[in-house]
Amino acid sequence: MSVDRSLKIKGALSRHRNVLTRAERIERLKDEERWSEDDSVLALPKVAHYKSHTGRKAAKAEVAEEAAATEAPTEAAETTETEKKKEG
Repeated sequence: MSVDRSLKIKGALSRHRNVLTRAERIERLKDEERWSEDDSVLALPKVAHYKSHTGRKAAKAEVAEEAAATEAPTEAAETTETEKKKEG
């Protein structure tokens, strides 16, 4: 029996997960300086884990800036062409 195509997700491991592994929790606690090497690995304190959307807005802003940058030279070229027609 084969695995269904819907279950074969290319970026399955890169998506947001609500539950962190013990190693990930310890790493975050170390970053927050709430865990030391002497502490037990069992019964770890809770660690906040939120899904971040920082990359999306920045990417949209860059696309908008690029679009504005490409439109500006064409508008300038159009105004110079109309000025030339008025002179000639």
